[in-house]
Amino acid sequence: MFLLRASNWPITCWPLSAIVAAGVLYYLGGRLSATPSDALKRWRGASFYAGLFLLFLAIDSPVDAYSDRLFAMHMTQHVLLAIFAPPLLLYGRPWPRLVRPLPLGFRRPLARTTLAGETLSAPRAAFRFLAAPLPAFALFNGNLLLWHLPALYDLTLSDGLVHDLEHALFFSTALLFWRHMLPTGRPQLSDGARVAYGTAGLLVGWLLAVVLGVAPDPVYNAYASLSHRPLGLSALADQQLAAGVMWVPGSIPYTIVLFVATFRWLDTGRAKDRWHTDLRPRETP
Repeated sequence: MFLLRASNWPITCWPLSAIVAAGVLYYLGGRLSATPSDALKRWRGASFYAGLFLLFLAIDSPVDAYSDRLFAMHMTQHVLLAIFAPPLLLYGRPWPRLVRPLPLGFRRPLARTTLAGETLSAPRAAFRFLAAPLPAFALFNGNLLLWHLPALYDLTLSDGLVHDLEHALFFSTALLFWRHMLPTGRPQLSDGARVAYGTAGLLVGWLLAVVLGVAPDPVYNAYASLSHRPLGLSALADQQLAAGVMWVPGSIPYTIVLFVATFRWLDTGRAKDRWHTDLRPRETP
C-alpha cells in the first residue's frame, strides 16, 4: 500500500530529532509554567504541535518522497513549510516554553550573550533590521519567487544540498513574515496595516499560481522530462494542479489571519478590549 511502503517515508535523522526535541521541550516548558492551564494556553499548545506535525509531513513523509516526481506534491511541500507550519508554530508562543526546561546555569549566560552581550551586537542589529515588517516581507516573498525561477527550481531537484537550502530559507523567512501577521507579543503593525500586509503577501502567492496555471507549456524541465508521473498525469496537468495547490490551500492561512485582523480593525469598544486582553502575553521565561 502507498502509505505502508518504506520508500515513501524518507525519515532523516536530524530534522526528525529536532522536531521531537522541540516537542519535548515545549511540553516540559508548559509543565514548568507558573501560570495555570486555560483554554487559550491549550489552544496555543495544540497549534504548536500541529505546526510540528506539518513540518514532519513536509520533510519526512510521502510528501517529500514524491516531490521529485510530482510538481503538485513539491508545491504541497512548499506550502506546508512556508504557509501552514510557521503561523501555527508562532501562535504557540514557543520561545519561553522551549527554554524554560534548560538548566538555569545554561539559560542565563545564553540569554545574556544573545540578547545583550557585545559579542553578538552586530548580528543582533542585523537581525532586528531583517525582522522588521518591510524587510521581512521582501525576504519572504522575494525568496518565494526567486526559488521558483526555472533554473533554480530545476537545480533543487538535482542537488540535495541546494534543495535543503531552499527549504531552510522558505521556513526561516516565513517565520519572519508570519510574525507580523499574528497579533502576538509586541506587534509592530496595527490591525489595518496587518490587513494590507497580509493582502499583499496573498497576492504574491496568487501571482505565482496564475503564472503556473496559465502557462501553455511546462515551465520546469526537470518535471517535463520525466517519462512517467504517478497517477498518469501529464506534465502540464501536474503543473496546473500545483498552481491550484498554491492558489487554494495556500490561501487558507492568509484568509483566516486576514479575517481576524479585519475584525479587530473594524471592531470598536468592548469587543476590541476583549481581544487585546485575550491576546496579552501570559507566560514569562
